[in-house]
Amino acid sequence: MYAIIETGGKQYKVQEGDVLFIEKLFAGEGETVTFDQVIAVSKDSGLVAGSPLVAGASVTAKVEKHGRGEKIIVFKYKAKKNYRRKQGHRQPYTKVVIEKIQA
Repeated sequence: MYAIIETGGKQYKVQEGDVLFIEKLFAGEGETVTFDQVIAVSKDSGLVAGSPLVAGASVTAKVEKHGRGEKIIVFKYKAKKNYRRKQGHRQPYTKVVIEKIQA
């Protein structure tokens, strides 16, 4: 059984026990979060797709930790104009473990 959820502007295919690194959530470590935006659910009887969401479906997950991803370098440059700007960025994330899919 799997579900397709939407969080942080992205869509994820999840199963029970999966570990996800998603956009930062405002929930403490150890707390339980519920994702109500379920786009599709695969059951034994087949795939149930919502239009746009599946009614009554939700996915429960536990927040393991918060962190920041690898650093990326943003470098702006204009040739022959002595214009150079170097900036780093580390995107915050939340690590969650999928506990239950209710459909």
